Amino acid sequence: MLTYLFVIALLAMVATKLWLASRQVRFVSAHRGAVPGRFTQTISLESHQRAADYTVARTRLTMVEIVVGAVLLIVLTLLGLLQWLNTAITGWLGHGLVAQLVLIAAVGIITSLVDLPFEYYRQFVVEAHFGFNRMTRKLFVIDLLKTVALGVALGLPLVAAVLWLMGRAGALWWLWAWALWVGFNSLVLVLYPTVIAPLFNKFEPLDDASLRQRIESLMARCGFAAKGLFVMDGSRRSAHGNAYFTGFGAAKRIVFFDTLLSRLSGDEIEAVLAHELGHFKRKHVLKRLVVTFLISLALLALLGWLVQHVWFYTQLGVEPSLAGGNDALALVLFFLVLPVFVFFVSPLGSLTSRKHEFEADAFAAGHTRAEDLVSALVKLYQDNASTLTPDPIYTAFYYSHPPASQRIDRLLSHA
Repeated sequence: MLTYLFVIALLAMVATKLWLASRQVRFVSAHRGAVPGRFTQTISLESHQRAADYTVARTRLTMVEIVVGAVLLIVLTLLGLLQWLNTAITGWLGHGLVAQLVLIAAVGIITSLVDLPFEYYRQFVVEAHFGFNRMTRKLFVIDLLKTVALGVALGLPLVAAVLWLMGRAGALWWLWAWALWVGFNSLVLVLYPTVIAPLFNKFEPLDDASLRQRIESLMARCGFAAKGLFVMDGSRRSAHGNAYFTGFGAAKRIVFFDTLLSRLSGDEIEAVLAHELGHFKRKHVLKRLVVTFLISLALLALLGWLVQHVWFYTQLGVEPSLAGGNDALALVLFFLVLPVFVFFVSPLGSLTSRKHEFEADAFAAGHTRAEDLVSALVKLYQDNASTLTPDPIYTAFYYSHPPASQRIDRLLSHA
């Protein structure tokens, strides 16, 4: 039964993803010829068409990724690649912890190698064609090696600890694994601003005294404290602009991409910052963390039940070893097939995220001029080549931010 459910769910997911993507391509292409009325005074037809072409190019690449990813999943599971890897590795290293770690690493390497050509093509063909790529091939390789090293340094001990708990902590191992997962993620959130992020980018204190004063005044009005204001060298890799908060408690810091500061006025930067402050003041980050942790608890409990049943393995294309050492196999299987079964509830996450964006916009409009945030958003839409005419159903499934027209209409209602 699980085999049939898996195949049906996978086919439904792939068909739905391709249908949504094709809708997006058709809808954006159909509206390419004219700038939407609200934006005719601020965005040129040339910029609108560039955004449409950029969206179509990225979506078409995604369609290829969808098909390749589905084929890889079938090859790993029902067609026996995972079974072959497990047999070969256990025959070489036995059934201990080392063999299980090697199995997880092998699957990670295979999936990463399949993804790598798409990442390269996206960066050096699509992004370069539309003028966004500023990354050299050398930097691309360096980033890749740093990511692998970071994954080994952080991920390997975590996976080893989870496997140890699976083998030694009894029937409730999943509860202990969840506690470990929560602690690990909390540690990463603390380390990210000062340890992890600087491995990839340079962060300099904001040296514009006038802008710093404006930002500090805004934070004081909003009752917000941050450890520092920093400028990140985002232009080293891309022409896209952004701003974000990172860290928790006294370690919170505000980061601006240098590309963002070069394009927006002081009023617009203040409005963008007020929007980001809105996320913290409305506790969106905390709410998302709590939901994520609760979902992970439920999923680990489900895995704790599944690993006790032989059919979980056999009906997904692998044979568990009678000698033991199947914990890594269970982890790999579970996280390979999980996205297939949860895909159709993913719009709930997108819906919640869009709701949070509206709330953050409302907060910004209450502490700065709504017109300044509108002006900043229009510039960002133009600079990032974000389409102004996404397909409504595609948007409902995937968009974490409301479409431009909806967002601006709501903002202006607060003006």
